[in-house]
Amino acid sequence: MIFTPEERQRYIRQLEWPGFGSAAQEQLRAGRVMVVGCGGLGSPALYYLAAAGVGRLGLLDPDRVEVSNLQRQILHATSDIGRAKVDSASERLRALNPHVRLAAHPVRLAADNAAELLAPYDVVLDCTDTFASKYLLNDACVALKKIFVHAGISGFCGQLLTVIPGKSPCLRCVFPAPPAATEAAAAAGPLGPVPGVIGALQAFEAIKYLAGVGTLLTDRLLTYDGLTGEFRPIHAHRNPACPACGADAQPKE
Repeated sequence: MIFTPEERQRYIRQLEWPGFGSAAQEQLRAGRVMVVGCGGLGSPALYYLAAAGVGRLGLLDPDRVEVSNLQRQILHATSDIGRAKVDSASERLRALNPHVRLAAHPVRLAADNAAELLAPYDVVLDCTDTFASKYLLNDACVALKKIFVHAGISGFCGQLLTVIPGKSPCLRCVFPAPPAATEAAAAAGPLGPVPGVIGALQAFEAIKYLAGVGTLLTDRLLTYDGLTGEFRPIHAHRNPACPACGADAQPKE
């Protein structure tokens, strides 16, 4: 793969960085990442993936921009209120890097469309904001043997886990069932920079995987406390009896 003079100048900081270089950049350009959710987590993740030169990005989100989103969902602006999030996000990403191919899907991920939507991609980022969506995405990626990067945020805190199905623990291995959610917790938070931090780390995990550099956050749930500024890895292990990825797991319909 040959880079144009404009591409070489655009990615010069990466092309000339020891341990990355043209081979890793070529792998990014050949890479395909699906980002499920174009909100608080998806905004920084998509920005950094596009800026880095990932060749194809899928954007999946059924929602429209609301004014309350703008405190943290930095892909969208006041003028976008009422627009489909995948449309406003695509517009910003094209302005940032016209070399990246974008596929917008203004639909909700469901059991009956997950395989078709996720199959074309190398990596999936879980930038959703409900437990139901996260467990659905986990089960779909495990069934497809698709690497994915889980993330969650709440108030001042966040968490991150990269999953290689069949090799590392999945979300259900770490959390067999979703915690009980309260209406108050769902309606408030998070503080804007928290999804910024976690979403950027999701993009970094995808970039590391595609470029073949560094060590992925498998077997470790990385937690972040924004109030103390502390990151803490929690070791995780595969559960042989996991209903999603265990030896006796049944295919999800």
